[in-house]
Amino acid sequence: MYDPQRWGISVEKIKLLGPKLVEHWQRFQRHFKTKTRDTSEHALAYMRGQMTMESNRNFAGIANDIESADGQALQHFMSQSPWSEQGVYGQIQAEINDKPELQTGGLLVLDEYADEKSGVKSAGALRQYNGRMGKIDECQVGVALGYAHWKLQPWPLWTLVDAEIFLPEAWFGDAYSELRQKVGVPAERKVFETKPELGLKMILRAKERQLPFEAVLCDSLYGRSSQFRNELDKADLLYMAAIPSNLRVYLEKPVVGIPAHKPGKKGPKAQKAQVLNGVRSESVQQVAKAKDTDWQRLRIRTNERGELEDLFAARQVWVWDPKQPDIQPHQEWLAMRIESNGDHTYAFSNAPEDTTLLFLAELICGRYFVERIIQDGKDEAGADEFQAQKYLAWEHHTALTACALWFIATTKLDWAKDCLRDPELAQQLEIEALPALSTANIREMLRAVFPLPQLSPEEAQTQVVKHLVNRSRSTASRLRHRHMAKTDT
Repeated sequence: MYDPQRWGISVEKIKLLGPKLVEHWQRFQRHFKTKTRDTSEHALAYMRGQMTMESNRNFAGIANDIESADGQALQHFMSQSPWSEQGVYGQIQAEINDKPELQTGGLLVLDEYADEKSGVKSAGALRQYNGRMGKIDECQVGVALGYAHWKLQPWPLWTLVDAEIFLPEAWFGDAYSELRQKVGVPAERKVFETKPELGLKMILRAKERQLPFEAVLCDSLYGRSSQFRNELDKADLLYMAAIPSNLRVYLEKPVVGIPAHKPGKKGPKAQKAQVLNGVRSESVQQVAKAKDTDWQRLRIRTNERGELEDLFAARQVWVWDPKQPDIQPHQEWLAMRIESNGDHTYAFSNAPEDTTLLFLAELICGRYFVERIIQDGKDEAGADEFQAQKYLAWEHHTALTACALWFIATTKLDWAKDCLRDPELAQQLEIEALPALSTANIREMLRAVFPLPQLSPEEAQTQVVKHLVNRSRSTASRLRHRHMAKTDT
């Protein structure tokens, strides 16, 4: 089972990763040029550093470890040079659109991520909520738009396709005027934009670029915004938007309006719309517990951890947000999930009335991939090792992170098609699906062909196969324990 050929991993294919990365950079090269200078070689050096170094992936660290990098020139390229990060995102989306296997089934996944900062002099840094740490902290927050295709065979695909730095409202006050100028906040960011507004801007940008996707998925920060969901609906975009468990809905249509002022009644006239027909709202958590909510166990997909199989329910509910009185009461799907660990998930969707529960269940499980994108960006591309204060540096760093992740995604896609595996391996290892090449696997093979010269291609080949076998055995062990637990009950 340790034979690399059975796993579709050849030394020849590993040796081609170096030229493949250069070819990848060349396709994007025009976006790194300015009207007066071509410093695009720094983009290749930066991505090499992101994908081959283990730590210290900042300007100084990359210049020290990558032989072609000049620290001062690299810093200028990232922090000062006016090359277009949107050109990079636009090309990633165009290349997705050019791949026949990605024309249907794609998902857009929206989320935010935070990086801790020791001070508040970096663009957008402030004491604000850090979702990863679960607390208020000094941090920089980005809003990320990812693309995922989980039905792609044999391996799912995910990558980053756009991002915007979040500037807290305090940054638009007079107290931050000097700092805004110092870090280079551009003139077009002269008014405060919420995270849902930034997310919507990126989604509509992807639609305008004709990126093929079937639905938008997002967490409750975005899903609880009636305005955000309404704008997606007006743009004819299908969504599955997570919501908090205490959000209230109606099981019958509420009639809303401003109550008529009764003759002779003292006090001011009512100014705000309210429910007039006595229909009461209830939390989505209460709806989930209702006797007439039909829960079904569904098998969603097979992965290397086994079967993704949970309890799901869905019912159409009436939604009205008194904070958004211009949006009239309307029906949406309330999709619900109980995970194997007991966690409950709730989401709204504007899917058609005849949508199947299985389709809604697939969508509500899709947000897993945005977590993979952010995790790969941080752990495998060093996104959280970024150290710079300039607004432009954040934009350029994030665009190059996206470019690196797209290289890894396309490499996985190519290897899945060209490097076939022995189908008897899964049976031999007692699992249903062999593990996909991971981002870490691609990086390990890249380190063999690009100095930092620590591994030969043959050594990288052995290491990757050993890693894949160990993951398979871990999966088989989990499945055996799960089967034994079911047998005991």
